[in-house]
Amino acid sequence: MTATLVIGPYSDTDTAALDAAFTPVTLASAAELPSLDDATRNAITALAYKGHHAFGAAEMDQLPNLELIANYGVGYDAIDVSAADARGIKVTNTPDVLNDDVADLAVAMLLMQVREMEQASQWARSGNWKSKGEYRLNRKLSGGRAGIVGLGRIGREIADRLAAFKMDLHYYARSEKETPGWTYHADPVALAEAVDYLVIALVGGPDTEKFVSKEVIDALGPRGVVVNISRGTTVDEAALLDALEQGRIAGAGLDVFLGEPDIDRRFYALDNVVIQPHQGSGTVETRAAMGQLQRDNIAAFHAGQPLLTAVN
Repeated sequence: MTATLVIGPYSDTDTAALDAAFTPVTLASAAELPSLDDATRNAITALAYKGHHAFGAAEMDQLPNLELIANYGVGYDAIDVSAADARGIKVTNTPDVLNDDVADLAVAMLLMQVREMEQASQWARSGNWKSKGEYRLNRKLSGGRAGIVGLGRIGREIADRLAAFKMDLHYYARSEKETPGWTYHADPVALAEAVDYLVIALVGGPDTEKFVSKEVIDALGPRGVVVNISRGTTVDEAALLDALEQGRIAGAGLDVFLGEPDIDRRFYALDNVVIQPHQGSGTVETRAAMGQLQRDNIAAFHAGQPLLTAVN
């Protein structure tokens, strides 16, 4: 007998679909694994996982016959893939289906920050437009210089969108890519020096921790804007806050933070920061597609068929 385990805060729709497909064992978090009896834990071969809490060797060892961890999301930095490799466990994720939504939000946050859309909305709502006159002039986005840190699937979608704004595009990646004339930089500091707007589209995990460092932020300069739709870990958040507070960069648009949802309260005092609640893929259509892809990977595993989106 084999069984599927579901861990994480799934929506009612996804829960119903998982129940219908696999009749799984369900836990709210990995911390509840010890509550399962030995027979149940030994029967589990596949895990549907959702969340940002670490799932590593200690958790895997409580499921001695686990063969698959199907992650809900393109980022799988919560899962210790090296530990999974060592135990012969395959890991899958849900790439591509969320690229458009995440890229759309990155561009939207950049527009909101540069055109001061949140502040201008409040100016109108408060009655200031009527009583005090027009809102102050802000900044033109089209025709600027934009840099993408990480030209993977999502980074490429962001760059394609910014190209429609007639922007001079630059990028950092581990190797030079085939692009329509975009400028490659092998060093993120050099990239930041060359652009006005820096969009972070890196994968999460220890290899990219604080990749956008204090040196990168300083190189961006006083008119620079940082947009982050990757992970809070990819930027030196303390250095970013210092630069924002001291006016050493112009602003930021952030969908991800360290310690989210309990983010550093210093951000709330800054009117030059657009804050979003990690909702890059948060549309009905995309979340449905992510759930379907996760279930398709589990179904393929149980049927002995090739996994659709294997990570390792």
